[in-house]
Amino acid sequence: MTNTKSLVSFDELPDVAHVRLLTVQKLFACSPSTVWRWVQRGLIPKPHKISTITVWNVGELRKTLNAMGEQSRG
Repeated sequence: MTNTKSLVSFDELPDVAHVRLLTVQKLFACSPSTVWRWVQRGLIPKPHKISTITVWNVGELRKTLNAMGEQSRG
């Protein structure tokens, strides 16, 4: 999936859906290392494991993005 397609499809996903690291990177415009650093600092939600795959809940990510947007509008 291309970068643009992954972000467009994110908007169409239900809150109960899950996305992988690449989509999280694109949403927050950061590297994989930064994603993990932000998880450790509590800035973005912790991922979940489905079998051996690490995923993030779409609803939790949306809440985080909305909160970050409100803070930046201050």
